[in-house]
Amino acid sequence: MKKARLLMFNFCLIFCLSAVWAQTASDQTLKVADTDCQLVITPVSDHTLRITLQPYSAQDNSRTLNDSPVLVPREWPAPLLIKANLKALSDLKWNNLKIQVKPEPLTITISTSGGKVIQELVIDKTTAAVQFLPGDRPLLGLGGGGQGLDRRGLYDPMDNGHRAGEYQIYGSRLPIPFLIGTEGWALFFHRPYNGAFDLRTKPGVFVPRERPKEPEEKAIPLDFFLILASSPEVILAEYTDLTGKPAMPPKWALGYMQSHRTLTSPEVITEVASTFREKKLPCDALIYLGTGYCPSGWNLGHGSFEFNPATFNQPEKIINELHQLGFKVILHINNPPVTLHGDFPVDETFSLPPDHIASYWEKHRPLLTLGIDGWWPDDGDVLPIDSRLSRHLIYYQGPLSDRPGKRPFSLHRTGYAGMQRYGGWVWSGDVFSLWDTLAAHVAVGLNFSLSATPFWGTDIGGFTPTGELTGELYVRWFQFASFCPLFRSHGRQWYLHRPWGWNTGDFGPMEVVEGHKGSGLPDPEELHNDQVEPICRQYLELRYRLLPYNYTLVREAVDKGLPLMRALWIHYPDDPEATRCGDEYLWGKDILVAPVVKKGATSRTIYLPAGLWYDFWSNRREMGGQVIKRYVDLSTLPLYVRAGAIIPFGPVIQYVDQPTDEPLTWQVYTGDNGDFVLYEDDGVSLDYLKGQGSWIHVSWNDRDRLLTVEPDEKTKISPGKTRTFQVLLLPERTKKTFTYSGKKIEIKL
Repeated sequence: MKKARLLMFNFCLIFCLSAVWAQTASDQTLKVADTDCQLVITPVSDHTLRITLQPYSAQDNSRTLNDSPVLVPREWPAPLLIKANLKALSDLKWNNLKIQVKPEPLTITISTSGGKVIQELVIDKTTAAVQFLPGDRPLLGLGGGGQGLDRRGLYDPMDNGHRAGEYQIYGSRLPIPFLIGTEGWALFFHRPYNGAFDLRTKPGVFVPRERPKEPEEKAIPLDFFLILASSPEVILAEYTDLTGKPAMPPKWALGYMQSHRTLTSPEVITEVASTFREKKLPCDALIYLGTGYCPSGWNLGHGSFEFNPATFNQPEKIINELHQLGFKVILHINNPPVTLHGDFPVDETFSLPPDHIASYWEKHRPLLTLGIDGWWPDDGDVLPIDSRLSRHLIYYQGPLSDRPGKRPFSLHRTGYAGMQRYGGWVWSGDVFSLWDTLAAHVAVGLNFSLSATPFWGTDIGGFTPTGELTGELYVRWFQFASFCPLFRSHGRQWYLHRPWGWNTGDFGPMEVVEGHKGSGLPDPEELHNDQVEPICRQYLELRYRLLPYNYTLVREAVDKGLPLMRALWIHYPDDPEATRCGDEYLWGKDILVAPVVKKGATSRTIYLPAGLWYDFWSNRREMGGQVIKRYVDLSTLPLYVRAGAIIPFGPVIQYVDQPTDEPLTWQVYTGDNGDFVLYEDDGVSLDYLKGQGSWIHVSWNDRDRLLTVEPDEKTKISPGKTRTFQVLLLPERTKKTFTYSGKKIEIKL
């Protein structure tokens, strides 16, 4: 009996202790946002750390987080840490840095070996909000739209689309949760989608949505990347490695694009195209809006793929005639399925639903057969993020499935991180024709270029006309757009968006919407302004002469993640004044652009970073590291070129593919050593993915007055025939002509 009682006592004791242990273990399990979690810390590279909180249970000990379409598919390195409960401190080493994990509150501190804290991340266990150290210098990025270059001091709900009260000036908000601290760090929040950023105080906070609309918006899994690097170029390269390299666009996409709205007859199409060529105003693409957003567009209504017989009465004939004149044809389309999904190629043995991208692409095929060159997928604000990316994908893989090896082009109003892999371009939305809008868009374009895709632009002159719309505002916007990746004029009262439209006395078809607060017609006296067309011609010709330089910048964007339109911070990160500068920018590394954005301006204050700079128009030298005042007239967009810069200029042409025998000119700005690697390819195919381009390395030795031209080590193909080049030294204006056959040559000047 005693033995039985002892056994029973021992059994009860073991049972109780087991229950206590189980309760203790449960208490020690990491719980965040009411979810049992596992903390995973993964060293992605020497500069990037991945921090993940994912759902966890002892029965399902999955150690991987399913990646979304946002990230480039890859094999991730082995984690430094995988823990489902945190009893005490955990000390880890990563790239000569120390990582300390503290359980209460859940804190991840990254510091140097000497103990200096670089970044500290505190995760709220109730909401999964992430606190971080914002530092004291400007905060950049967060996608398109929103106020200012420096995001510090803002609460941003990261709501996608035309946000009431601000889209008129800042454009459509295209939020991307990539925040750059100019002190040498960046944060990219992969999951959850659509969190808010509170940057009003220290620390800064990323806050998941309280009431998520879709599963990807839930607080857990929480997955984000911390990038640490002193070099801006490294930060952008690391981000590009995560979300993908941009796809190379067709070269013609760098030319000017003219948009049309209400078409009164088929003759209008022919008239506009012929006028460009007769006036010798360079242009590469003609864009046609659909019916619905105007009373008479190219199709029969929203979402229609049928030509409107009142406008495109003979579509094949019209398209062929436009092609013969050297124009590309782009059609507007909207109303996609909200749940777009899928991939190419497809298994043809299965029946596909109508919201599969292959099914939706079938509707486009007849238009592609007629020779349509590009697409303008409008709207899309209501699409979930994955569907937005699917929409970018369809206009890349769809055309490639029908025209293998030929680069596609599409222009979108919305998207998300990762869209650059599909070559989609984005414009800033339906902004108002206001001086404040033009001024705000310099910073809008810079933040977009840093955090979304390098291929951005805005409607020249603004979309919705107001009483502020004048020939002067249009000219200033046109000048700015000539140094944006997308060079397109579009808007209501579209006759005024043609380069010659300000001297015809004709508003065109009435498109001002009654009751649309703030909108209205310009002063009729403005319709007899003979200054606008010559100035537009000046900047059209400059844009086309800079094609060799601009196309090389595109290749840099593809290879390195560097945008064409660059905040001064990228090349002058140690200059506080340059880092703060949001009203001017670098075009590549060598040209500084200072748009004039004030009505009636006769001068422009400009900050020049350290070094020697040349006024592009006068070749006057200016020392950098100071603020200068540049006097301007209506024709002047202040441009400055860095000493040592080598800028390749082509001849004036009317469209990108126009044949010409005129030589390329290397403009060398003396006063310092410099070099430039010119990139060239066929401008059309995907052979660039195989390295089938040509790189010509040109260097300048200022002391010896020696120009060296030679094939760069990346060149894999023969240059073919001998070419004639010119070199022009500035400001001396010494000029010399020479031939280049693909072998190293030195020219003494």
